[in-house]
Amino acid sequence: LGKPYRWGAVGPNAFDCSGLVKYSFAKTGLSLPRTSRAMAKVGVPVKKADLQPGDLVFFYQPISHMGIYIGNGKIVHASRTGQPVKISDMARMRFTTARRV
Repeated sequence: LGKPYRWGAVGPNAFDCSGLVKYSFAKTGLSLPRTSRAMAKVGVPVKKADLQPGDLVFFYQPISHMGIYIGNGKIVHASRTGQPVKISDMARMRFTTARRV
């Protein structure tokens, strides 16, 4: 939380949305693809009503944003220039799909 957003950044000093997810999951030993669209194809699909903390959530069509679900309708994500990595209500974004890896 609090690290700056930078397009194409994979951490640890700055992140874009998929870079944050890739970096975070690598810390647990799990290697994920680099882009949000590629990550939307890994693991197993999860219905929005069945989300659990740690699930990957994807937004917009075509998919152009993602985050990590943390419960209670909230995600951790790197959203855009000028906004740090933060926790947000996912209802503010157009949900597309979710995956469990």
